[in-house]
Amino acid sequence: MTVPASTANLGSGFDTLGMALSLYDTVEVEVVEGRPGTARVQVRGQGTGAVPADENHLVVRMLQRVLAGLGATAPALRVRCHNTIPHSRGLGSSAAAIVAGITAGYTLAGRTVASPECAADVLQMAASCEGHGDNAAASLYGGLVIAWSEGDSFRATRLEPHADLRPVALVPAAESATHTTRGLLPQNVPHADAAFAASRAALAVHALTGDPDLLVDATGDRLHQDYREPAWPETIALVRCLRAAGVAAAVSGAGPTVLAFPPGGELPAGVDTAGFDVLRLPVDRAGVRVDHLS
Repeated sequence: MTVPASTANLGSGFDTLGMALSLYDTVEVEVVEGRPGTARVQVRGQGTGAVPADENHLVVRMLQRVLAGLGATAPALRVRCHNTIPHSRGLGSSAAAIVAGITAGYTLAGRTVASPECAADVLQMAASCEGHGDNAAASLYGGLVIAWSEGDSFRATRLEPHADLRPVALVPAAESATHTTRGLLPQNVPHADAAFAASRAALAVHALTGDPDLLVDATGDRLHQDYREPAWPETIALVRCLRAAGVAAAVSGAGPTVLAFPPGGELPAGVDTAGFDVLRLPVDRAGVRVDHLS
């Protein structure tokens, strides 16, 4: 199966807006002889040597959770992961692994994650693991998603992004941890900032689907990015530089990657991107895909 990366927040849509990007992890799952519940995991690319190579791997844990929930015993498995989504950079690598594992579990059980009888449970499981549904829903559905929750119940809906969007991800070498950067956020924000956030999030839905010319205003934020500046000052400096140059830019997810929407996909001359890899990543519009190998 192939799972796309994702970017979340998109500036104003904190814990709500997500978008799938054309950068992929590929996972191959094979049932083999051996003790049920065991797994051998081979990893190439991102995470090589840094993630478990057995049943403690996140993909396998999610797969086994699905099968257990369906009353099935997990067989012995060989799992091959080819990862291109950078880890701990704000591009949804953990959400992609969670979606891959859930999808594999349902596939082994002879079910389809997109089917009406499975879709709600799939999103609920994936979002529960993340604590919010923006990244997971984007990897599941592709395109643009709006995610929300009520208590412990998670939901999401998919929208079709505008055809002219040309996302660019600027990825630094430094890693970030969501739990660390989330700890920098205040418990309360001024009412004026909350009103600003509501207006810009609403505008972002329109800009991303209907009028990209409004994206500079639509990606404005007062809820989370500036509070997180101590964690990655270079990221915030680059966001400000791009926005000053008239380019819609925001922190991608928990950072430290910067997401930009330059017109035509080309950054303006004079923007210093030293220390950042510049990746032009079209919107993925399909979400997770499953191929059955003979």
